[in-house]
Amino acid sequence: MFFFFGMGFSSQAAARAIFAHDPAAVIAGTSRTPSGAAALTKLDISAHVFDGTAPGHTLGTELRNATHVVLSIAPDEAGDPALVHHRADLDAAPNLAWLCYYSTVGVYGDFGGAWIDETAPLVPRNARSDRRVLAEQAWRDYATDRGLPLAILRLAGIYGPGRSTFDKLADGTSRRIVKPGQVFNRIHVADIGRITALAAEQKLDGTFNLSDDEPAPPQDVIAHAAAMARVTPPPEIAFDTADLTPMQRSFYADNKRVSNAAIKSALGIDLLFPTYRDGLADCLSRHP
Repeated sequence: MFFFFGMGFSSQAAARAIFAHDPAAVIAGTSRTPSGAAALTKLDISAHVFDGTAPGHTLGTELRNATHVVLSIAPDEAGDPALVHHRADLDAAPNLAWLCYYSTVGVYGDFGGAWIDETAPLVPRNARSDRRVLAEQAWRDYATDRGLPLAILRLAGIYGPGRSTFDKLADGTSRRIVKPGQVFNRIHVADIGRITALAAEQKLDGTFNLSDDEPAPPQDVIAHAAAMARVTPPPEIAFDTADLTPMQRSFYADNKRVSNAAIKSALGIDLLFPTYRDGLADCLSRHP
């Protein structure tokens, strides 16, 4: 039985991949709101409300019956919400066999555009990523205490159908911010789902980057998507003069090219969508 803390965009993709491999799989997960939980039940997912600020009152029994647990809730100042509020239920899960934590490549910080892999030092440059580093270690410690395999998947910028450049172009929120030399990796949500399902099947242990093969400047991705959609791209805006929130500006503080060689080698796969061009083509084919 699979249990997901945080049944959002990536976790739902993982659930789809698990169901595709095993239609009889039993999957439970959490949502922050009753309406979100109701939507999950329509996907054949046993849903529980858990907003991370207090224990979820209905999820204990299913969590104690879980064999595979995926953690997809961002930590806060208190730590990882699942550990803070439901460690006792995890401790009481006799058949627990595998843990998976969705982290972020933000834990690495800035490398001036250089290529890095999982051996790179962690020098996060904001509080969000600092908390991720602490949460990763908390789950490593827990997995060691329980003698369990733990896959930490460090995700690059997530996109996919319904959450891509095409959606921002359509609603007018796309901005082509240009910071010379800046590149980002991305990862299509279907690759997250597929890799999670394969990692669960193999009970993969270790820390791995989930990123595409071709980090690219964000303005190039927007221009390519606009050409595909046959719309005029938004004008270029210099980063130094762009009106950005502190959080938006913080994303541009990190500049690196993140290698995905380790996860491809560990699972013996290539990505479904190795470049943003491949991923955008998939998104456009599904765009309403």
